[in-house]
Amino acid sequence: MFQIVEKRKLNDSMTLMAVNAPFIAKKAKAGQFIILRVDEFGERIPLTVADYDREAGTVTIIYQIVGKTTMKLDQLNVGDALLDFIGPLGQASELEGYKRAAVIGGGAGCAIAWPQAKALHQMGAKVDMIAGFRNKDIIILEDEMRADSDNLYLMTDDGSNGHKGFVTSALEENIENGADYDLVVAIGPLVMMRAVVGVTKPRNIKTIISMNPIMIDGTGMCGGCRLTVGGKTKFACVDGPDFDGFEVDFDEAIKRGRTYFDKERAAAREESCRLMEGAKNA
Repeated sequence: MFQIVEKRKLNDSMTLMAVNAPFIAKKAKAGQFIILRVDEFGERIPLTVADYDREAGTVTIIYQIVGKTTMKLDQLNVGDALLDFIGPLGQASELEGYKRAAVIGGGAGCAIAWPQAKALHQMGAKVDMIAGFRNKDIIILEDEMRADSDNLYLMTDDGSNGHKGFVTSALEENIENGADYDLVVAIGPLVMMRAVVGVTKPRNIKTIISMNPIMIDGTGMCGGCRLTVGGKTKFACVDGPDFDGFEVDFDEAIKRGRTYFDKERAAAREESCRLMEGAKNA
């Protein structure tokens, strides 16, 4: 059992949780992920290692409450425990040797982009962090992203924070103003990552994107997380989750990502009703 030692709401739908997992904390690196199971009846879900403390033996995850399992997970509090917490899984990000990087996060993707920016910053790279959200009310990790970058650009779709526009707008503006990036890291919705590649590919700026397709076992056996990269089949859980953005077949990935949308939404409704009923009877 893996005890929860910290729980903090980041906004109405996102939560930070630190879990006591010393063996994982000892080996975890930026870009890797864990797979957890809330209880013996629960499904396995992957979540990125947002942070870790090797001395304290804790691993931090950040999740968005969007489906049945994340709803169940969010019912747990400090002192409760998870049944399974497995990792670190996947390949660690290869970030050594870069001098100036733009790390781009879209919405919940900022939870994954932040550790990338932190790792690059600790390696001595100059880091511009570009984070995009729908509005100012759902901005997360602002203090953390600011601390682990040289410049933080916060963009909102509606301009409610005073900086209206998409992350690609800020990226293009920085490049046009002389930012000589030798690396761009983009993490977020597939359409956002595809748009970033649309900016960087014509300029031949190396671009790493992080893929989070449907994933079951995390060992490459089930094949659920397969995608096409450079015309070849890859598995996000063992070959990634980082891939060369120029080579990813985004159209295929977007289509596959919608496969179980209706079933996932139905399961979320069912869990929401169960929780509401439980609250009434409490």
